[in-house]
Amino acid sequence: MKNIPVITVTGKSLAETYEMALIYLYGKGTRFKTQYDKPSDPLSIDCTMNMTILEPETDPMIHMAFPGGIDDLKEYVLELKGFKNHWVKNMNDKNDTRWEYTYHGRLKNYGVWKDLVDGESTEVGPFKVDQIESVINKLSAQPFTRQAQMITWMPNLDTSCYDPPCLQSLWYRILEDEDGVYWLNSNIRFRSNDAWGASFMNMFGFIQFNKEVIAAGVAEKTGKTVKLGRMNWHADSYHIYGKDIQAAKERLFERVNDMAFEERTMPFNDPFIREMYDNAEPAVVEKIKEYDEKHKR
Repeated sequence: MKNIPVITVTGKSLAETYEMALIYLYGKGTRFKTQYDKPSDPLSIDCTMNMTILEPETDPMIHMAFPGGIDDLKEYVLELKGFKNHWVKNMNDKNDTRWEYTYHGRLKNYGVWKDLVDGESTEVGPFKVDQIESVINKLSAQPFTRQAQMITWMPNLDTSCYDPPCLQSLWYRILEDEDGVYWLNSNIRFRSNDAWGASFMNMFGFIQFNKEVIAAGVAEKTGKTVKLGRMNWHADSYHIYGKDIQAAKERLFERVNDMAFEERTMPFNDPFIREMYDNAEPAVVEKIKEYDEKHKR
């Protein structure tokens, strides 16, 4: 094979689209080595994937095969809102083993990083851009603009980063319906997306980010009702690591023919699930505090 497969799927809900993408990847993807493999790991399954979720807020949203729980989803959404931005390390401190970036940090404070200046942790960089505020302002002033986008990649840091950002860009545009309701459409691009280990949480997280940050920001500025239109998700490399293939087979691929779709998914807006999700925040905040104490610098 000389060409990496390009796969396109479209579904109504997140759970439907996620499952369809995994099944198509498993059946039509190609085999690849990765730089993170152990010598005994099987080859990964990989493709370039384009997913369109037509109604991101429609249930069923939760797919029960994703390797995590409701509290993990809440923690990731809080991370996308900046709750872990202070976990970023000082770039020239060899003893600092914290993260090299957060997505929220790159979107909210693009152009800066932490470094040691005269022994003190200091924010440095040639400029600082709040891309989130810029996008909200652009969409509020001109909803049909084609310029409402955010990026994460910083070449001065990421070309030599061991694990550079997978998320690359977010692009937004708004359609207004006959009732005057704004529909926020988005294109989200990942250079690399772990289909089994991370993509569901990524997609769920950015649905909530789009709703609670971008749409809410535009609604506040314009007084308009803003709902989520389709979310298009593009992954240059959409892959299942070789080490995860067996788990994916046992938890999903070998069950599809024997279980109804309703048994493989859950409605996010079920009162019990929403209560679990909403009540997870205090525990997540406490978890972050415990990490802060353990890694106090």
